[in-house]
Amino acid sequence: MSPTRRQIVVGIAGAASAGFASRPAAAQALTGAHAFGFDKPDGRRIPLADYLGRPILVVNTATRCGYAGQMATLEQLWQRYQTRGLMLVAVPSNDFGGQEPLDGAAIAEAARQSYGATYTFAEKTVVRGPEAHPFYRWAAAEKPADTPRWNFHKYLIGRDGALLGGFSAATDPLSPQLVQAIGRELAAG
Repeated sequence: MSPTRRQIVVGIAGAASAGFASRPAAAQALTGAHAFGFDKPDGRRIPLADYLGRPILVVNTATRCGYAGQMATLEQLWQRYQTRGLMLVAVPSNDFGGQEPLDGAAIAEAARQSYGATYTFAEKTVVRGPEAHPFYRWAAAEKPADTPRWNFHKYLIGRDGALLGGFSAATDPLSPQLVQAIGRELAAG
């Protein structure tokens, strides 16, 4: 008998939080996207649980991608909505066309210098396939039709940690579709 989608998601979330055994039981019980976090280039962590009650936009990025100009429009989105509660996490990835040759803090620095990016950058991360980060495996199980097919795929996470939707690389960060989805989630609080 094969496992249900829920059993797979619960298993992935459990595996992702296994390294946090010293955390309080309440923190271990987090569900949805809040059960995950990303490593930062400086060795610290970005626990998505820190943004419980806030919408989160997770975007896989690459500095040498044809869509890299979206880092500037992501900055505009960030400047417009950060004070209203939006969290933006850039997740650099080399999964598509080898378009992220940089490593560590050099990625965020290149994005800052070229595009004015001031939002949070994770460490370079695998976002597809069997070696994908647990967040991306969870998102793929939640919305199989909305998985990253290229750099600059955007996932919008609701205040409660639910995956509200995926937006393709071709979706501009300031597109009405994405801005309205963020606005609805900000207004819901």
